[in-house]
Amino acid sequence: MTTLTTTPLAPLLDRLFKEADANSPAADPALAGLSATERERLMRSKTEYLDFYGRLKDYPLAVSRETGTLLYMLARTCRARTIVEFGASFGISTLHLAAALRDNGGGLLITSEFEPSKAARARENLAAGGLLDLVEVREGDALRTLGADLPDTIDLLLLDGAKALYSEILDLVESRLKPGACIVADDADRSPDYLARVRLPANGYLSVPFGGDVELSMRLGRA
Repeated sequence: MTTLTTTPLAPLLDRLFKEADANSPAADPALAGLSATERERLMRSKTEYLDFYGRLKDYPLAVSRETGTLLYMLARTCRARTIVEFGASFGISTLHLAAALRDNGGGLLITSEFEPSKAARARENLAAGGLLDLVEVREGDALRTLGADLPDTIDLLLLDGAKALYSEILDLVESRLKPGACIVADDADRSPDYLARVRLPANGYLSVPFGGDVELSMRLGRA
């Protein structure tokens, strides 16, 4: 048995995933009025992301169940003790990663969330799952909150915030990624500059698409 599959976390995750499935931003009138082209432009914008994701503050924007399980498995497999997450939202992915830390014997997960109400929800869910002691929730723009006071070495990085900033967030943590560190980027197809970077071995990564919407990369060492 693992933390992921037992009480209190297993029933909590089941409830959160059901709520996420029933609460899609596609039904929001303010977003429904945007054309597909405009939505895509806003998601890829490096200057308008705060406004766009602010419109989504009431939606969980969760990873899939399969991606959540993948995150847990990767963190367990690499025996992660230090994890950085870009984009906590309601904390579903955070719960999976923190569960892996618990089952690895402890550690620290630093996660970022710029929307205050979402950061509060994430803390509530982490407390309900018995995992808050392993997590530091940094509230605010991740370009600032993840720009200092990071662990000397990072075992796993999850990118699941504003897609346009994936390369910028990688810039902040890259020097601390240990050789063999895992980098998981959700919906990475919306960040073509990031994909070009990690798919070029000369940049120090080995990278493959996984499951259709995830890019799974490994740090090879210094480029």
